[in-house]
Amino acid sequence: MQLKKMTKPVMMVEVGPAIGTALFHEVNETMAVKKIACIGGGSLFFISAIGGLANASGLDGSELVLYDLDHEKSRCMAATGQRLFAEAGVTFRIRAANQLADALENADFVLASIGGTGVSSAKGVYGSYYHGSDMYIPGKYGIHQVVGDTGGPAAMMMAFRTIPAYYQICKEMERYCPKAIFINHSNPMAVLCKALLKNTGIKVIGLCHGVQIGIRSAAELLDVPVGELECVWVGTNHYYWFTRVSHRGQDVTAELLRRVAATGGGPGTALASKLSQIYGHTIVYRDDNHIFEFYPFATQLDPADPTDRYGFARSAMHYGYDMKNLIMPAKSDYVMKNESKDYQDYQAILDRAHMSQFKPGEETESMAELMSAIANGKRSVCIVNVPNNGSIPNLPADAIVEIEAVTDSQGVRNLYMDQAPAHLKGILEKRFVWHDLVADAAVKGDRNLALQALLLDEMAIMPDKAEAMLNELLLASRDLLPQFTF
Repeated sequence: MQLKKMTKPVMMVEVGPAIGTALFHEVNETMAVKKIACIGGGSLFFISAIGGLANASGLDGSELVLYDLDHEKSRCMAATGQRLFAEAGVTFRIRAANQLADALENADFVLASIGGTGVSSAKGVYGSYYHGSDMYIPGKYGIHQVVGDTGGPAAMMMAFRTIPAYYQICKEMERYCPKAIFINHSNPMAVLCKALLKNTGIKVIGLCHGVQIGIRSAAELLDVPVGELECVWVGTNHYYWFTRVSHRGQDVTAELLRRVAATGGGPGTALASKLSQIYGHTIVYRDDNHIFEFYPFATQLDPADPTDRYGFARSAMHYGYDMKNLIMPAKSDYVMKNESKDYQDYQAILDRAHMSQFKPGEETESMAELMSAIANGKRSVCIVNVPNNGSIPNLPADAIVEIEAVTDSQGVRNLYMDQAPAHLKGILEKRFVWHDLVADAAVKGDRNLALQALLLDEMAIMPDKAEAMLNELLLASRDLLPQFTF
C-alpha cells in the first residue's frame, strides 16, 4: 500500500457514517493513494460517488478509472468528475478506459453500478424496455409489481441479466486485481452479492441507503438528532425491523412504535405502519414500494380499486408501469441510448452537477468513507450487505444480510446485531432460499431452478401459468441472457 504521509500530529478523529455510529480512536492521519475502478462508469450514480470522494478525507491523490459499455458516457462522466474535483480543490486523477482490463489492472477497489439492461438509456433501468417487459408480462398473469428490483419476477429477471456481466468482471478481477474489494450498488442487492460470493474468490460488499433513511426517519418521529440514536435492526436488503432503539441511554423502542402507530402512515408508508402495529416491531425502511415485494399482495392487488389506499398503482406509474393498461409498449417507444435527445438529457444532468450539492459527511451510503477507512486501516462502523456469519445468530451463516460492521485494512468484519423475531425469521429464511435459487439459476442458465424460484416467491402463481410466464420473460430479454438456451 502506497501511503502519502501527512504532517498533522496524532489527534482524536471521528470516523463512521453520519447516522451517529461513530468510533473515536487515536490515529496517525495518513492518506492512501489508491486506484478505484468504476464499472458502469457512465451511470448517473457516479455523480454522487464522485461528490462523496471529493468530500472524503484520506484518498486525495487517488486515481479513478471509469469503464462503461457506452464509452461516450464514461468520457462525459470523467469530464464531469474533473470539473467537480477542481471545484473541491482535491487532486484526484480521473479518466475513462476503453478496455475493462485497463480499468481493473492493479485496482484496489472496484465500484459497480450496472442495471442489467446492457447499454441502457439515460433514463436508466426503470425506463428501459427490459424492465418494462419484467413488469408488463407478469401483469398479464395477475402479478402487479411496483418497483420490481428486490423480489418477484422482475427482480429475478434483473438478476439474470446482471449476474453474467458481474461474473465476468469478477473473473477478470481474479486475473488483474485479485485482492481488490468489489463494492456493489445495484439491485437485486442480496442476489448479486450471493452469486458473486458463491462463484468467485473476490471480496464483495454491497451498499444501500435503506437503513440510513430508516434511522433518519425514526429520529424525525422521535424529534431527536439522528446522531444521538443507537439502533439495532435485523433483516436483509430493503426489509429490516428495529429490535432496539435507544436515545441517551433510554430505551425508546416502544415510544417509536407508538409514534409510528399514531401517524397511521402517510403516502408511501401506510403498509409499513400497519405491519409494524401488527407485529409489534417498527419496520426500519418504511417504503411500502419495497416492503410490498416481501408479501403475497402483488397477486391480490386490484388496480381498479378506487380507494387505492396504499397508492401502489400511482407508485407503479412513477416507475413506468401502468397497472390499469397492460399493453406492453413497443420496444421502439423506449428512449434508447443512440438517440441524440437521450445524450442531450444525459449531458444536461451532468452539467447541473456541482459540489454545492454534496456536503461533507452527508453521503447517504458512505461509500467514500468506507473506502477511505479500509485504505487507511481505520476502524469505522459502517452499514453493509455481507454474509451473516453469526451477526443474527438464528439465521443462516451464509445469508446476505444488511448489518453494521467495522472496517480494517482487510475490509469489514461483522458486528453482532440481535436474534430475528419469529415472524421475521420465517419470512427471511424463505427469502434466503429464493436468493440462492435465483443466483444459481442465473449462473447456470437453469430454467428449472428459475421456475422453482418463481414458485417459492411470495408472488407465486399456479405452476403451469408460472412456466408460461417464465418463457415469455426469458424471450423478452433473450439478447442479454447468454447463459440460457433458446
